[in-house]
Amino acid sequence: MTPTKNDIVLVVDDSADALSLINDTLEAANMDVLVALEGKQALTIAKRIRPDIILLDAIMPNMDGFETCKALKADANLASIPVIFMTGLSDTDDIVRGLEVGGVDYLTKPIKPSELLARMKVHLNNARLTNSAQIALDSTGQHLMTVSDSGHILWATPQTYALLAKARANDEWQQTDFAEQLSQWLAHQPNEDSHLPLTGLDYPLSVRVISAKTGQERLLKLEDGRRPTGPHLLKQELDLTERESEVLHWLANGKTNRDIAQILEMSPRTVNKHLEQIFPKLGVENRTAAAGIALKILARS
Repeated sequence: MTPTKNDIVLVVDDSADALSLINDTLEAANMDVLVALEGKQALTIAKRIRPDIILLDAIMPNMDGFETCKALKADANLASIPVIFMTGLSDTDDIVRGLEVGGVDYLTKPIKPSELLARMKVHLNNARLTNSAQIALDSTGQHLMTVSDSGHILWATPQTYALLAKARANDEWQQTDFAEQLSQWLAHQPNEDSHLPLTGLDYPLSVRVISAKTGQERLLKLEDGRRPTGPHLLKQELDLTERESEVLHWLANGKTNRDIAQILEMSPRTVNKHLEQIFPKLGVENRTAAAGIALKILARS
Protein backbone atom coordinates (compact mmCIF):
# COMPACT_ATOMS: atom_id res chain seq x y z
CA MET A 1 0.00 0.00 0.00
CA THR A 2 1.28 3.45 -0.89
CA PRO A 3 -0.99 6.09 0.66
CA THR A 4 -0.07 9.73 0.50
CA LYS A 5 1.89 11.19 3.40
CA ASN A 6 -0.95 13.59 3.99
CA ASP A 7 -3.33 10.84 5.10
CA ILE A 8 -4.35 11.51 8.71
CA VAL A 9 -5.89 8.62 10.63
CA LEU A 10 -7.78 9.02 13.90
CA VAL A 11 -7.66 5.80 15.92
CA VAL A 12 -10.26 5.58 18.69
CA ASP A 13 -9.74 2.69 21.12
CA ASP A 14 -9.33 2.34 24.90
CA SER A 15 -7.06 -0.71 24.57
CA ALA A 16 -3.34 0.10 24.88
CA ASP A 17 -2.35 -3.10 23.07
CA ALA A 18 -4.68 -2.40 20.13
CA LEU A 19 -3.48 1.20 19.88
CA SER A 20 0.15 0.11 19.86
CA LEU A 21 -0.36 -2.44 17.07
CA ILE A 22 -2.43 -0.11 14.90
CA ASN A 23 -0.14 2.86 15.49
CA ASP A 24 2.93 0.88 14.39
CA THR A 25 1.10 -0.46 11.33
CA LEU A 26 -0.07 2.97 10.19
CA GLU A 27 3.20 4.76 10.83
CA ALA A 28 5.02 2.08 8.81
CA ALA A 29 2.61 2.94 5.97
CA ASN A 30 3.62 6.64 6.20
CA MET A 31 0.37 7.79 7.75
CA ASP A 32 -0.02 10.44 10.44
CA VAL A 33 -1.78 8.97 13.47
CA LEU A 34 -4.05 10.72 15.97
CA VAL A 35 -5.22 8.80 19.05
CA ALA A 36 -8.35 9.08 21.19
CA LEU A 37 -9.31 6.81 24.10
CA GLU A 38 -13.07 7.37 23.95
CA GLY A 39 -15.82 8.94 21.85
CA LYS A 40 -16.09 12.45 23.25
CA GLN A 41 -12.34 12.91 22.99
CA ALA A 42 -12.50 11.65 19.40
CA LEU A 43 -15.13 14.25 18.47
CA THR A 44 -13.04 17.03 19.97
CA ILE A 45 -9.93 15.94 18.06
CA ALA A 46 -11.81 15.46 14.77
CA LYS A 47 -13.23 18.98 14.95
CA ARG A 48 -9.79 20.46 15.64
CA ILE A 49 -7.75 18.38 13.17
CA ARG A 50 -10.00 16.84 10.54
CA PRO A 51 -8.78 13.27 9.80
CA ASP A 52 -9.02 11.57 6.41
CA ILE A 53 -10.33 8.35 7.95
CA ILE A 54 -11.36 7.12 11.41
CA LEU A 55 -10.75 3.68 12.94
CA LEU A 56 -13.29 3.23 15.72
CA ASP A 57 -13.71 0.66 18.48
CA ALA A 58 -17.32 -0.13 19.38
CA ILE A 59 -17.03 -0.75 23.13
CA MET A 60 -15.54 2.21 25.03
CA PRO A 61 -16.31 4.13 28.24
CA ASN A 62 -18.43 7.31 28.34
CA MET A 63 -19.50 7.24 24.69
CA ASP A 64 -19.39 3.99 22.73
CA GLY A 65 -18.39 3.68 19.09
CA PHE A 66 -21.93 3.52 17.76
CA GLU A 67 -22.95 6.78 19.43
CA THR A 68 -19.65 8.36 18.39
CA CYS A 69 -20.26 7.45 14.76
CA LYS A 70 -23.79 8.86 14.90
CA ALA A 71 -22.41 12.13 16.31
CA LEU A 72 -19.78 12.30 13.58
CA LYS A 73 -22.34 11.79 10.83
CA ALA A 74 -24.61 14.45 12.35
CA ASP A 75 -21.84 17.06 11.97
CA ALA A 76 -21.88 18.51 8.43
CA ASN A 77 -18.13 19.15 8.53
CA LEU A 78 -17.28 15.58 9.59
CA ALA A 79 -20.02 13.50 7.99
CA SER A 80 -18.04 12.60 4.85
CA ILE A 81 -15.10 11.08 6.79
CA PRO A 82 -15.12 7.28 6.31
CA VAL A 83 -15.41 5.34 9.58
CA ILE A 84 -14.17 1.76 9.91
CA PHE A 85 -15.30 -0.12 13.00
CA MET A 86 -12.72 -2.36 14.70
CA THR A 87 -14.19 -4.41 17.51
CA GLY A 88 -14.43 -7.79 19.18
CA LEU A 89 -18.22 -7.76 18.62
CA SER A 90 -18.83 -10.22 15.81
CA ASP A 91 -22.60 -10.82 15.99
CA THR A 92 -24.50 -9.95 12.83
CA ASP A 93 -26.69 -7.48 14.77
CA ASP A 94 -23.60 -5.55 15.87
CA ILE A 95 -22.21 -5.45 12.34
CA VAL A 96 -25.54 -4.24 10.97
CA ARG A 97 -25.75 -1.60 13.70
CA GLY A 98 -22.27 -0.34 12.86
CA LEU A 99 -23.19 0.05 9.20
CA GLU A 100 -26.57 1.63 10.00
CA VAL A 101 -25.00 4.41 12.09
CA GLY A 102 -22.70 5.33 9.20
CA GLY A 103 -19.70 3.01 9.24
CA VAL A 104 -18.29 2.09 5.82
CA ASP A 105 -16.67 -1.13 7.01
CA TYR A 106 -16.49 -3.46 10.03
CA LEU A 107 -13.41 -5.45 11.10
CA THR A 108 -13.45 -7.90 14.00
CA LYS A 109 -10.51 -8.24 16.36
CA PRO A 110 -7.82 -9.46 16.35
CA ILE A 111 -7.01 -7.03 13.54
CA LYS A 112 -4.84 -8.27 10.69
CA PRO A 113 -2.59 -5.34 9.65
CA SER A 114 -2.48 -6.26 5.95
CA GLU A 115 -6.28 -6.55 5.75
CA LEU A 116 -6.75 -3.29 7.62
CA LEU A 117 -4.43 -1.40 5.25
CA ALA A 118 -6.08 -2.91 2.18
CA ARG A 119 -9.55 -1.86 3.32
CA MET A 120 -8.34 1.59 4.32
CA LYS A 121 -6.89 2.08 0.85
CA VAL A 122 -10.27 1.37 -0.74
CA HIS A 123 -12.17 3.74 1.55
CA LEU A 124 -9.57 6.52 1.32
CA ASN A 125 -9.74 6.36 -2.47
CA ASN A 126 -13.55 6.42 -2.39
CA ALA A 127 -13.48 9.42 -0.05
CA ARG A 128 -11.10 11.27 -2.39
CA LEU A 129 -13.41 10.65 -5.33
CA THR A 130 -16.39 11.87 -3.32
CA ASN A 131 -14.54 14.98 -2.18
CA SER A 132 -13.44 15.71 -5.75
CA ALA A 133 -17.05 15.46 -6.90
CA GLN A 134 -18.17 17.80 -4.10
CA ILE A 135 -15.45 20.31 -4.97
CA ALA A 136 -16.59 20.20 -8.59
CA LEU A 137 -20.17 20.84 -7.48
CA ASP A 138 -19.01 23.67 -5.23
CA SER A 139 -17.32 25.38 -8.17
CA THR A 140 -20.48 25.34 -10.33
CA GLY A 141 -22.33 27.65 -7.97
CA GLN A 142 -25.23 25.25 -7.52
CA HIS A 143 -27.38 25.41 -4.39
CA LEU A 144 -27.09 21.67 -3.76
CA MET A 145 -27.13 19.57 -0.60
CA THR A 146 -27.47 16.00 0.55
CA VAL A 147 -29.77 15.16 3.43
CA SER A 148 -30.58 12.04 5.47
CA ASP A 149 -34.04 10.46 5.78
CA SER A 150 -34.38 12.44 9.03
CA GLY A 151 -34.01 15.69 7.06
CA HIS A 152 -30.63 16.72 8.43
CA ILE A 153 -28.03 18.23 6.09
CA LEU A 154 -25.09 15.91 5.54
CA TRP A 155 -23.26 18.07 3.01
CA ALA A 156 -23.99 21.28 1.14
CA THR A 157 -22.23 23.64 -1.24
CA PRO A 158 -21.07 27.01 0.09
CA GLN A 159 -23.78 28.60 -2.06
CA THR A 160 -26.44 26.63 -0.19
CA TYR A 161 -25.19 27.80 3.20
CA ALA A 162 -25.02 31.36 1.86
CA LEU A 163 -28.65 31.21 0.72
CA LEU A 164 -29.73 29.78 4.09
CA ALA A 165 -27.91 32.64 5.80
CA LYS A 166 -29.59 35.15 3.47
CA ALA A 167 -32.96 33.75 4.55
CA ARG A 168 -31.86 33.92 8.22
CA ALA A 169 -32.26 30.15 8.50
CA ASN A 170 -30.01 29.63 11.52
CA ASP A 171 -28.62 26.35 12.82
CA GLU A 172 -31.49 25.87 15.28
CA TRP A 173 -34.09 26.26 12.49
CA GLN A 174 -32.12 23.85 10.28
CA GLN A 175 -31.93 21.21 13.02
CA THR A 176 -35.62 21.47 14.00
CA ASP A 177 -38.12 23.07 11.59
CA PHE A 178 -36.18 22.36 8.41
CA ALA A 179 -35.36 18.77 9.34
CA GLU A 180 -38.98 18.06 10.35
CA GLN A 181 -40.41 19.50 7.12
CA LEU A 182 -37.95 17.56 5.00
CA SER A 183 -38.36 14.25 6.86
CA GLN A 184 -42.15 14.37 6.55
CA TRP A 185 -41.90 15.25 2.86
CA LEU A 186 -39.28 12.60 2.10
CA ALA A 187 -41.33 9.95 3.92
CA HIS A 188 -43.86 10.25 1.08
CA GLN A 189 -41.10 9.42 -1.43
CA PRO A 190 -41.37 12.50 -3.67
CA ASN A 191 -40.43 12.06 -7.32
CA GLU A 192 -37.47 13.75 -8.94
CA ASP A 193 -38.18 17.45 -9.63
CA SER A 194 -40.82 17.56 -6.86
CA HIS A 195 -40.86 20.85 -4.92
CA LEU A 196 -41.38 21.63 -1.26
CA PRO A 197 -42.02 25.27 -0.25
CA LEU A 198 -40.44 25.80 3.18
CA THR A 199 -42.40 27.39 6.03
CA GLY A 200 -41.31 29.28 9.12
CA LEU A 201 -39.12 31.83 7.33
CA ASP A 202 -39.74 35.43 6.30
CA TYR A 203 -37.79 34.78 3.09
CA PRO A 204 -39.27 32.38 0.48
CA LEU A 205 -37.22 29.20 0.02
CA SER A 206 -38.08 25.83 -1.46
CA VAL A 207 -36.28 22.58 -2.14
CA ARG A 208 -36.37 20.43 -5.25
CA VAL A 209 -35.49 16.76 -5.50
CA ILE A 210 -32.53 15.96 -7.75
CA SER A 211 -32.16 12.34 -6.66
CA ALA A 212 -34.04 10.56 -3.90
CA LYS A 213 -33.87 6.88 -3.01
CA THR A 214 -35.11 5.55 0.32
CA GLY A 215 -32.27 4.61 2.64
CA GLN A 216 -29.71 6.69 0.75
CA GLU A 217 -28.58 10.27 0.94
CA ARG A 218 -31.07 12.49 -0.89
CA LEU A 219 -29.65 15.08 -3.29
CA LEU A 220 -31.71 18.27 -3.17
CA LYS A 221 -31.48 21.77 -4.59
CA LEU A 222 -32.34 24.81 -2.48
CA GLU A 223 -34.23 27.41 -4.49
CA ASP A 224 -34.56 31.14 -3.90
CA GLY A 225 -38.19 32.20 -4.16
CA ARG A 226 -37.19 35.73 -5.15
CA ARG A 227 -35.05 34.68 -8.09
CA PRO A 228 -36.52 33.88 -11.51
CA THR A 229 -37.30 30.23 -12.15
CA GLY A 230 -35.27 28.21 -14.65
CA PRO A 231 -37.78 28.63 -17.51
CA HIS A 232 -38.11 32.35 -16.77
CA LEU A 233 -34.34 32.81 -16.91
CA LEU A 234 -34.17 31.01 -20.25
CA LYS A 235 -37.03 33.15 -21.56
CA GLN A 236 -35.21 36.32 -20.52
CA GLU A 237 -31.75 35.33 -21.73
CA LEU A 238 -32.65 33.60 -25.01
CA ASP A 239 -35.72 35.52 -26.18
CA LEU A 240 -37.92 32.43 -26.21
CA THR A 241 -41.66 32.12 -25.77
CA GLU A 242 -42.93 30.89 -22.41
CA ARG A 243 -43.67 27.40 -23.77
CA GLU A 244 -40.32 27.18 -25.59
CA SER A 245 -38.48 28.12 -22.42
CA GLU A 246 -40.32 25.42 -20.47
CA VAL A 247 -39.47 22.78 -23.07
CA LEU A 248 -35.81 23.83 -23.11
CA HIS A 249 -35.68 23.83 -19.31
CA TRP A 250 -36.78 20.20 -19.13
CA LEU A 251 -34.56 19.27 -22.05
CA ALA A 252 -31.59 20.66 -20.08
CA ASN A 253 -32.70 18.50 -17.15
CA GLY A 254 -32.24 15.37 -19.26
CA LYS A 255 -35.89 14.67 -20.06
CA THR A 256 -36.99 12.93 -23.25
CA ASN A 257 -39.68 14.33 -25.53
CA ARG A 258 -42.16 11.89 -24.00
CA ASP A 259 -41.19 12.98 -20.46
CA ILE A 260 -41.52 16.66 -21.38
CA ALA A 261 -44.88 16.01 -22.98
CA GLN A 262 -46.20 14.41 -19.78
CA ILE A 263 -44.81 17.16 -17.55
CA LEU A 264 -46.18 20.00 -19.69
CA GLU A 265 -49.38 18.15 -20.66
CA MET A 266 -48.85 18.26 -24.40
CA SER A 267 -48.13 15.68 -27.10
CA PRO A 268 -44.59 14.53 -27.97
CA ARG A 269 -45.26 15.89 -31.47
CA THR A 270 -45.90 19.36 -30.02
CA VAL A 271 -42.69 19.13 -28.00
CA ASN A 272 -40.81 18.34 -31.20
CA LYS A 273 -42.39 21.32 -32.98
CA HIS A 274 -41.21 23.60 -30.15
CA LEU A 275 -37.68 22.20 -30.48
CA GLU A 276 -37.77 22.92 -34.21
CA GLN A 277 -38.39 26.58 -33.29
CA ILE A 278 -35.84 26.61 -30.45
CA PHE A 279 -32.82 25.26 -32.39
CA PRO A 280 -32.60 28.09 -34.98
CA LYS A 281 -33.18 30.71 -32.30
CA LEU A 282 -30.14 29.36 -30.42
CA GLY A 283 -28.11 28.79 -33.59
CA VAL A 284 -27.73 25.07 -32.89
CA GLU A 285 -28.67 21.88 -34.73
CA ASN A 286 -29.33 19.31 -32.01
CA ARG A 287 -30.60 18.65 -28.49
CA THR A 288 -27.17 18.32 -26.93
CA ALA A 289 -26.02 21.75 -28.10
CA ALA A 290 -29.31 23.35 -27.00
CA ALA A 291 -29.07 21.72 -23.58
CA GLY A 292 -25.46 22.95 -23.24
CA ILE A 293 -26.50 26.57 -23.79
CA ALA A 294 -29.36 26.24 -21.31
CA LEU A 295 -27.20 24.61 -18.65
CA LYS A 296 -24.67 27.46 -18.76
CA ILE A 297 -27.46 29.93 -18.03
CA LEU A 298 -29.10 27.79 -15.35
CA ALA A 299 -25.74 27.16 -13.62
CA ARG A 300 -25.50 30.87 -12.85
CA SER A 301 -28.80 30.85 -10.99
